[in-house]
Amino acid sequence: MNLLIISCGGTINKLYNELTGELEIGESVAQNIYSLARGNLETRDISIISKDSLDMTDADRALLVDTVKAAAEENIIILHGTDTMDKSAAVMPKDKKVVFVGSMKPYSIEKDEAIFNFACALGFLRSKPANGVYISMHSLVLPHDEIYKDREVGVFKPLK
Repeated sequence: MNLLIISCGGTINKLYNELTGELEIGESVAQNIYSLARGNLETRDISIISKDSLDMTDADRALLVDTVKAAAEENIIILHGTDTMDKSAAVMPKDKKVVFVGSMKPYSIEKDEAIFNFACALGFLRSKPANGVYISMHSLVLPHDEIYKDREVGVFKPLK
């Protein structure tokens, strides 16, 4: 499967800065995660935005849309912050298979959630779903408008 992985930053890519005590956006963790597939993937990775999703602008989203449109790949995973992934997903073209993936905790601090959410997205794409825009979080991979982040408990849930 040909796969494009686009990194936009988000908590999944954050690193702890020991000097300041703050979390900062680091390099994309995609290669660390998909290396667990042991070579059963053809991937192309790009980082286009390195921001917390709360700091993303309409111009950032336009860049993301243009990147997806220009991609030769039909299967795309976007590493994105969980706070506004729904907003970014809503503007994506629907003529490819696009799955947004994030994590509530940085990969650099706790790897399990990021790996699990990414693996769910990858398995979903391997099942050859219909073209569309999806979100893969907390064992769910659903169309972007059928899933939401329940901020009271910090878990993504289906709308229905």
